[in-house]
Amino acid sequence: MIAMQYTITLPAGYDMAIIRRRIADKGHLLDDFPGLGFKAWLYALRDDGELPSRDNLYAPFYLWHDSAGMNAFLNGSGFAALSQDFGRPAVRNWIPWQAELVHDLRGVVCATREIAVLPDHADLAEWQRREEESTHAAMAEGALAAITACNPADWTLARFRLWPEVRADLAGAECQAYRVGHISQPR
Repeated sequence: MIAMQYTITLPAGYDMAIIRRRIADKGHLLDDFPGLGFKAWLYALRDDGELPSRDNLYAPFYLWHDSAGMNAFLNGSGFAALSQDFGRPAVRNWIPWQAELVHDLRGVVCATREIAVLPDHADLAEWQRREEESTHAAMAEGALAAITACNPADWTLARFRLWPEVRADLAGAECQAYRVGHISQPR
């Protein structure tokens, strides 16, 4: 599995209805995409009173079963169109340590993502064990998906969660909250 996300930061005055319309028009195109576990079509609004964000963001998150599916997407017409519209974004990726999710994610309305830097000389096996507990705890707390993934190139850890309700209580300096416009997943 591979976890992947790119983030497009949009100007403060950007009409985010354009992003919501893009998601509504294109979301279904990735339903049943080969190799895709799911794609969460995420966005955040700077002036959102319920889920405030520092910036306007369009930031889809993907969980791929394999690199063949990810490469087919990145080399395909959909990503080419996104790159033409917004410039080609940097694509972050992580290797999942844990990935728990319910079968049907259509009830998701909110996502949270934390990025942490693993300390130098960290006991990675112990860290992974603690992250497994965190993933289980998020599912017990009501998350519909909980993924914890590591990028050994820069030793960052991503904690990604999908929620069936708005989780403003989790948003903050170290945790970005998003609205979910659509979930693409196998049927």
